[in-house]
Amino acid sequence: MKRRRFVGLAGAGALGLGHPLLVLDDDRADPSLDPSPATAGDRPGPIPQADPRFEEVARLIEAKMAEYRTTGVAFGLSKNGAAQARGFGITNVDNPQPVTADTVFPIASISKTAVGTAMMRLRDQGRVDVEAPVLEYVPDLRVADAAATREVRVWHLLTHTPGWEGQLGTPDRGPETLANFIGTLRDLPQLARPGEVWSYNNAGWGVAGRVIEVVTESTINEALDDLVFDPLGLERAFSRTGEAMTYRFAAPHRERDGRTTVIRSFQLPANVAAGGCAMSVENLIRYARFHIGDGTGPGGERLLSADSLLAMRTARVPKNSSTDEMGLGWHLRALDGVLTAQHGGTLGGHCLHVQLVPERDLCFAILTNHQDGWRLNEDVAAAILDAYEGLALAPGQRTGGNRGGNERMTSHAEPLAPQPAPGEYVGLYERPPVGEVAVSARDGGLAVGSGDDGYGLVFWAPDMAYSTGPGAFEGMAVEFIRDGEGTVTWVRVNGRIARKAGR
Repeated sequence: MKRRRFVGLAGAGALGLGHPLLVLDDDRADPSLDPSPATAGDRPGPIPQADPRFEEVARLIEAKMAEYRTTGVAFGLSKNGAAQARGFGITNVDNPQPVTADTVFPIASISKTAVGTAMMRLRDQGRVDVEAPVLEYVPDLRVADAAATREVRVWHLLTHTPGWEGQLGTPDRGPETLANFIGTLRDLPQLARPGEVWSYNNAGWGVAGRVIEVVTESTINEALDDLVFDPLGLERAFSRTGEAMTYRFAAPHRERDGRTTVIRSFQLPANVAAGGCAMSVENLIRYARFHIGDGTGPGGERLLSADSLLAMRTARVPKNSSTDEMGLGWHLRALDGVLTAQHGGTLGGHCLHVQLVPERDLCFAILTNHQDGWRLNEDVAAAILDAYEGLALAPGQRTGGNRGGNERMTSHAEPLAPQPAPGEYVGLYERPPVGEVAVSARDGGLAVGSGDDGYGLVFWAPDMAYSTGPGAFEGMAVEFIRDGEGTVTWVRVNGRIARKAGR
């Protein structure tokens, strides 16, 4: 595929410069690249320069970068068909280059939406039935519970509800990675019946990736190219580290001994379907625009039916205690009665966010290359929704985590008075084979864990609490989920469930 030449806009204020700069990415000096301007159907056209809301958000990003010591940010937004993007800061503290709209970032769990898009294209082609048992496509799938093996459907994978533990390692076996991964699930016990309890589940998405491989008779990398990246004209969208790193790339960073340092080494995750893709923010905004559009590609061809696009943004399961819901790949939340569809991503030293507001023809993305970038993402996303649409969480709105990134409950949640009695919540909650979660009584309330590794809980709604800290744990969602008989059976910490021992 040819990589077209275009100019990216870098917000140089974060670099100590007084005004934005026009910069060219590394490959732009290559005379072999097509220098012709993109067509209107291929890339968003010129946008008006005077957009006070965009500039307001840009100033906020610069302020939050200073507050949270964020190394680099790429920000893109489309409203009513007009798209704009800007870079801030640098790609790498050891080899600083300006972040531009074309800089490639890992998108981590946002990759799941691309896998969902591929699956729905196969659905439109009559090659996958999302209502069908996974066994129809992956006959060698086995988990410890024979009934769950038979019952799990493709849509369970796309909604984080297969019912087994999701945070499993995926050894890199090259083209055989996902086929090998299926074989590692044989002794995996159920924490809930398929479809019963929402729990963020990377393992389920690995199985979904294997469904795509079997149906297309290709690797997940090839399938994403053929079904999503190439048809949408995304020249800076990748699922292989070796390709992504040949373009200007945003290196991961963290704080160590008071200094911002690069995290080494770096590889895109082997479980591509759960979080192994990378994109520039310009490509990600074009991808997001496709999802709030009518399903046509850059040349006007039909790539996804209106029904499939809508199905991805239609609630398929509730998130139990929360009023948030889950579509086929997109996390759903209503703000003032307006549907938003979102996905975040966290990958060591990268924190990413993309959000759709379809009925307002708005989408935006924020990509950071720092482990604390989720704080900036959360603050900036809230400001965008307010500035452009006047949307915000209502006080006490029963939201939960995790939507692919950290989310603090304290911004809209007031503690209950009085706090509930701790008795029915206390116990040991298990997450085999990962570990367990101990919930105990402390000073008349509840705590998770013990000693320096423990944190207190504050209830802000029935069965819904948040952590009192320390550090990044402060404000983290902790939810208790009841079974059909009304008994507390699960705890969900930052989006992932553990089952109470003996239940």
